[in-house]
Amino acid sequence: MPELLKKFSLDKPYPWDRSSLKSMPLDLQQFEKLDTYASQVTVKSGLDELVNDLLQEAHSDLERVRAIWIWICHHIEYDIEAAQEKDRQAFKPSNILKTQKTNCDGYAGLFEKMCRIAGVQCMTVPGYSKGFGYQTGQSFSGEFDHAWNAVYLEGRWHLLDSTWGSGLVDTTTSKFTFLYNEFYFLTHPALFIEDHFPDNKNWQLLKPPQSLRQFENNMYHKSEFYNKGMLSAHPETPMIRTVNGKATITVESCAPTLFMFMLNGKQEHGLLRLQQNGMKLDVYPPTMGTHKLQIFAKGNSDVYSSVLEYTLKCNYVDVGVRLPSELHQPVGPSWFSEQMGIRKPSHPDPIIHTSDGRCSISFGVEEGISVLASLHGDDGPITEEMQRRYIFQLHREKRTELKVQLPHAGKFALKIFVKKRQEPGNYAFVFNYLLCCSNTKVNWPMFPESFGNWGQDNELLEPLSGVLPANRNVPFKLKLHGVAKALVKGQDTWPLTLNSEGYWEGSCSTAGCQEVYVMVLENANHNFYSYILKYKVNDQ
Repeated sequence: MPELLKKFSLDKPYPWDRSSLKSMPLDLQQFEKLDTYASQVTVKSGLDELVNDLLQEAHSDLERVRAIWIWICHHIEYDIEAAQEKDRQAFKPSNILKTQKTNCDGYAGLFEKMCRIAGVQCMTVPGYSKGFGYQTGQSFSGEFDHAWNAVYLEGRWHLLDSTWGSGLVDTTTSKFTFLYNEFYFLTHPALFIEDHFPDNKNWQLLKPPQSLRQFENNMYHKSEFYNKGMLSAHPETPMIRTVNGKATITVESCAPTLFMFMLNGKQEHGLLRLQQNGMKLDVYPPTMGTHKLQIFAKGNSDVYSSVLEYTLKCNYVDVGVRLPSELHQPVGPSWFSEQMGIRKPSHPDPIIHTSDGRCSISFGVEEGISVLASLHGDDGPITEEMQRRYIFQLHREKRTELKVQLPHAGKFALKIFVKKRQEPGNYAFVFNYLLCCSNTKVNWPMFPESFGNWGQDNELLEPLSGVLPANRNVPFKLKLHGVAKALVKGQDTWPLTLNSEGYWEGSCSTAGCQEVYVMVLENANHNFYSYILKYKVNDQ
């Protein structure tokens, strides 16, 4: 061992310098041919012949190590029973080749033996790990629970863990699944120390080395945290105490990515804002006590993976902050809404306060994109139609305006959906605003119901209320495009006239009717009128 220690290179940047997940410069594409070859090599007789076959396509120590790593990760299964019974037979290379199963000591021992046959210096490193069954904040003592390897390449030592590179154990079923994980091949020591603590501090390859207490208390980032392109997270402690009922978590990523969170298994009680490189999450636990917070990221794949877990300790609940259960993630516009065709929003902030229960939100919309919006509060609106009727949509010069009237005081989620007009399928959710109104006098009615013929660029100035007073003369004023005639139909029919400013104007009596319609004739040569708006009339 003293000879080995002379070769330790402890000048690794620590903490992690973010330049690479690896401890040496690697172009993984250069391994594609070798990886394919090594994963398909089969055992014919013994270990020597296997290594000899693997090295046919390997032309450097790095490639020899890579070929051995790939073979083990794709052929050796983690044996949970052997691990629990500490079956020493399961660690012998000859037995492992027969059964193609072993535990972590077996993986590390097999890797070391194969490297030695290949002429590469390799050591088995025992220690503690934050692996299968690890609980946040637990302490480590007694015998070591894991083993991995150090290999000597290009004048320095490097770390790898073929057990964790090969797959994972499902915590609920205790079944092993092959799932290759590149992260644990020549991992940067400043990242490897997050879940591997060696018996000899020199094998940390860090200067200064960490203490066991630091290892126990440090934030544990799963390998997926780095695989999905995350760089850092704050706070850097696994347990967070709320301040005035709130906890704030920020994550920095190397590229824009989508995030979601779960508090106690539900996507509720938080405001998640996407940022150009990362996200910010404010969480408001609904009760005092301990809560589990999970954060998921999509990275460059189609699947969300859990990248962070926190334990929240909450000793105060701010009841005034209760968020609507329908408030989904993310909140507020971001790079994602821009990518989906929504540009230059009038309200960049996700929270909108309104004193009179009304607000107007506008944004640019990419050519060929349709926008849909709905309003959701915990005390209504109830039906899908009503969720849309408190919003009136207008289009002007490539901008969409949403006029919103709240039915009462409270907090509401205003959800924004988009769809490409030419493509089939449903509208896709993009983001939502949180609308807040504390004025208890607010009691706005719904807007009038609009039909399919209500044109993209039409504009309604009055009446904006979808419920009209009985026995009154009600003025109407609208801007309508491509229309030959317009009228309002109650018990009688009332024509609208086009004024010099391009608005159709007129009035209608609501006497003796329950509903009032605005109708248009699109072609002067036809006599077929289309319904475009519908109003209800108050009971007598």
